[in-house]
Amino acid sequence: MNKAELLARVNRGPLTESVHTGHIAVVDGSGTLLAGVGDPEALIFARSAAKPLQAVPVVASGAADKFGFSGEQIALMCASHNGEPEHVEAAADMLRKLGLSGEALLCGPHYPYHEPTADRMKRQGIEPSRLHNNCSGKHAGMLALARMTGATAEDYDSPDHPVQQTMLRAVAGLAGMPHDRIALGIDGCGVPVFGLPLGQLARAFAALGTPDRLDERQANACRSIVKAIRSYPKYIAGDDRFDTHLIRATGGRIVGKMGAEGVFAATVPGQNAALAVKIADGSARALYAVVVEALFQLQWLEPDELAVLEPFHQPPIRNWSGRQVGSIATDFRLV
Repeated sequence: MNKAELLARVNRGPLTESVHTGHIAVVDGSGTLLAGVGDPEALIFARSAAKPLQAVPVVASGAADKFGFSGEQIALMCASHNGEPEHVEAAADMLRKLGLSGEALLCGPHYPYHEPTADRMKRQGIEPSRLHNNCSGKHAGMLALARMTGATAEDYDSPDHPVQQTMLRAVAGLAGMPHDRIALGIDGCGVPVFGLPLGQLARAFAALGTPDRLDERQANACRSIVKAIRSYPKYIAGDDRFDTHLIRATGGRIVGKMGAEGVFAATVPGQNAALAVKIADGSARALYAVVVEALFQLQWLEPDELAVLEPFHQPPIRNWSGRQVGSIATDFRLV
């Protein structure tokens, strides 16, 4: 992160109170750098931004077809979802189709990200289950791949498990790099997370959106995944979340996915280009402002789309009484 550059300022009254630095990489499907800020070779963990990439081997294996996953459920495999009732039911139904229950998931339980749903559960004394975990769709997809390939289901979270090895190789292939160059950590939901250069994450998203260089099964899987996310944007996140708003605002022309610790990747399907962003301090508060500004500078966003996304572009800083006392403003130029 030594080459991180200024991306956003947090302003309060007449002063810049804090700053956020980071990196942006814009590449095409061959990995050619088209624009950027900071270091496109910065090593980052993709975190949940990798989920649409991890869904590719599930769909390419034929598991989604065999087990009758709907478009909503394919989108949910790519999601960091809100834990709203429709998200939980979609994950539960995926498991029913596999002959499993929520107990088969190896992700831990947590209250829904969706505050009204979480508040209702707390008032009613309902404890969260593993199905409420924002990664339950991804884990259900992993179990589907295990079922499809005859692998064990009890330890699918192990880095050495065939499912995780398949996903590692799939992500490496999309990123255009050897799988043994990807660093592995453990994500918040307990499965391997991929460490790779920021530009390679962007390249993987370019391949997801324009899969012409992939073999037929992978290419068709990418197209099915992008179609599902475009068709059911609520299932990638939720009505109050940026990922969903971005897809809706652009009519699905742009597809993006956040990751924890200040990561975001987005592609313009059919245009052979994608971007990836990393906020160096891991804070999410400046992430979406930076993403929207980068998309606008690239002319990937139309002015009317920018207007719809303005609450994310220049988010206000408010005090406890709700009064605006500052704002987050981007401060970079893609070159």
